[in-house]
Amino acid sequence: MSRDQLKEERMKILELLAKGTISSDEAEKLLTAMDQSDRNFEQEVVVQKKAPFRMLKILVDSNDGDKVRMQIPVEFSKLLKTAKFKSKIGDSDIDIDAIVDMISEGVVGEIVNVESADGDIVKIVVE
Repeated sequence: MSRDQLKEERMKILELLAKGTISSDEAEKLLTAMDQSDRNFEQEVVVQKKAPFRMLKILVDSNDGDKVRMQIPVEFSKLLKTAKFKSKIGDSDIDIDAIVDMISEGVVGEIVNVESADGDIVKIVVE
């Protein structure tokens, strides 16, 4: 388990404790087990292959005939949270935060496909 995964698991345990789903004793036992896992992780020598480079593709075809084709590395997907990329088509809001979260979770393939009543089409794909 990677350090990021261990950190996420610790946060989940603390969230369960905050919600009252588990007791403080249970949380302490789980966190102690996580600490042991972390120590084991530090002792392991792990050779990891670099994951294939993924791309985020944003395709827009407007009813007016405009075509936009963007392709950016997934690592830069957090740039989508800037005001320049806020998008609203007709009555459909595109939740950029949700898209970035999905990308962070490793979702691959078409994640957004919107067609407005005016004939505008927006697709967001991770490949």
